[in-house]
Amino acid sequence: MIRIGKIVATHGINGDLILTHVLGNSKWLKKEHILQVEMQKGSYIPYFISQCKENNNKEYIIHIEDINKIESAKKLVTKHVYVDESILIAFARQSPLLWIGFRVNDREKGDLGTIEDVMQTGNQWLAKLTYKNTEVLIPLIDQTIESLDIKAKTINVVLPDGLLEVYLGE
Repeated sequence: MIRIGKIVATHGINGDLILTHVLGNSKWLKKEHILQVEMQKGSYIPYFISQCKENNNKEYIIHIEDINKIESAKKLVTKHVYVDESILIAFARQSPLLWIGFRVNDREKGDLGTIEDVMQTGNQWLAKLTYKNTEVLIPLIDQTIESLDIKAKTINVVLPDGLLEVYLGE
């Protein structure tokens, strides 16, 4: 499962919810999809979408089966939402925000660590990770990404010569 966002508010009096997401494209969520809501750390409850409507590129207004009152819906507000990786395969390359938690492997240096955060600078995405107790930023561009495995949650990269040494002061 991949965390895609969270429920931020109720909408109306019939139990509708506002789901924010990190995909940037609101065409991915469908009525037949199942959302896994993290009710407690490590405890996920499946919820079936009965209606979903694109609000903007960062939000959906959704209605979940069996939640028809605002009181029931309020229990889901602030909860993180996950979906199965298979739903996101087509969107994975478009949204590096989904890559938080992925392991990064360099062709020469091997395992570099886990992506802790991603940020966008202009048209380029950067991954923040800790390598040898030092924070480093790795460019997430076609020239550095060799392969991306959503199921294994790994990214294989070929970094420019000297990039890590700049951070490590070597």
